[in-house]
Amino acid sequence: MLKKDIGRDVLALVEAHKFDLPGVLVKVDPRRHYIYKQSAAHLIGYLGEINREELKLSYYKDIRPGELIGKFGIEKKYEVHLIGKRGGCQVEVNSMGQVVRLLKTVDAIPGHNLLLTIDHKLQKKAEELLANVSGAVVAMEPATGQILAMASSPSFDQNAFVNGMSYKEWDILKSNPFRPMENKVIQAEYPPASPYKIITAIAALEEGIIDQTNSLFCPGHYRFGNRNYRCWKRTGHGKVNVVSALEESCDVFFYYVSQRLGIDRISRYARACGLGTATGIALAHEAKGLVPTAEWKKRRHGIRWQKGETLSVGIGQGYNLVTPLQMVVFISAIANKGKRVVPLVVSHIETAQGNIVRKSAVKMNGSLPASPGTLAIIRKSLWKVVNSRRGTARNVRIKGIEFTGKTGTAQVFSHKGTNSDRKKTIEYHLKSHAWFVGYAPFHNPKIAVAVIVEHGGDDTNMASPIASKLAELYLKSDSHF
Repeated sequence: MLKKDIGRDVLALVEAHKFDLPGVLVKVDPRRHYIYKQSAAHLIGYLGEINREELKLSYYKDIRPGELIGKFGIEKKYEVHLIGKRGGCQVEVNSMGQVVRLLKTVDAIPGHNLLLTIDHKLQKKAEELLANVSGAVVAMEPATGQILAMASSPSFDQNAFVNGMSYKEWDILKSNPFRPMENKVIQAEYPPASPYKIITAIAALEEGIIDQTNSLFCPGHYRFGNRNYRCWKRTGHGKVNVVSALEESCDVFFYYVSQRLGIDRISRYARACGLGTATGIALAHEAKGLVPTAEWKKRRHGIRWQKGETLSVGIGQGYNLVTPLQMVVFISAIANKGKRVVPLVVSHIETAQGNIVRKSAVKMNGSLPASPGTLAIIRKSLWKVVNSRRGTARNVRIKGIEFTGKTGTAQVFSHKGTNSDRKKTIEYHLKSHAWFVGYAPFHNPKIAVAVIVEHGGDDTNMASPIASKLAELYLKSDSHF
């Protein structure tokens, strides 16, 4: 290879002097062009020129230097299906390297087509709603696990990798503090915040620590040892049971049940709900998150677990870490009355002629550690989060559709002082993240959504309106494509 991307002027010059340049040939290669720049970039991925290390791998034994391969996302995971087989021709040339006659040709075989599960209209809307913020959205069909939308913001232009970029351009991209090259849906790990209270409630109900009738009084704080653990509502929620505690997201109630449960029982239920492990989606680099235990802390930090730390874990703070994908799979299991599914991004694979080679099947991944009675209580509580006058997400109701879910605010910094003080002094990178997980319709769920807006949860929850608009668009659309 002497020069790539020569342009029309150089092409004309070479062709005009081809008799003076024996052995110099102009080769035309097809190039991947991503029509919707930045759209679904983290899911689809991009192509890049194969490097020296990759050329040594048997997986790429048929690839030649200078050729493009999948580097990320679907492009990389399904490389073997997409690449096809090279064709060629045998020719006779003269002493000047000019072709005299064609002896034999071998037709190239095109790669397979991949049909994704993504709803294009929903994907575009998700990206539009995430514009100008850093965060992630993932929507899934609860019964099948088909991913309907996967958006990570900010995004990047895949064509820049195909066309090639300078070292300076790459340094700017990789040093961006908002991490545009990270698929936040599967790679970013966050404290789950209040949606984790669903797991704490399941554990407490299943272990017999509480039932639907048990209640306690929330004065706005919970005394443990020599410290007051604050509820998000400083004036308190008054008398609450498990239903109203989830509905109004009462921290004090979950401090109490967390203390009674202990860290290891909470962790056992969290793992059984799918946290702390990969979901099994067919994409590389999926993060596992973190479900802390007493043994983990001793091994990791060399000190024993403190009982006060259990209170933080029970409300989704502390050492807990989850991905948005884990949370949409979890809330889908609530919608499915306990059945956990493996998320899918490829509907089916077909030849260039349209013959189906492989069709993705629904895969189950066990069940939630909850009885039908417990799940009924949880589902009722989450319905009230959106549809009751005291619910924390009452502002995102959808007319004509029973939307269900849970809000959350994940702290990245310990706030002190009044709300007005926080608004004045907290810098952007120290503000809390905004969460929402939910599904709709309530009785026959067709879509589940998990949304996180980084540093978007201190004043108002920026995640819940995004989830509501996506659910409404999907369920009120005449067709999905």
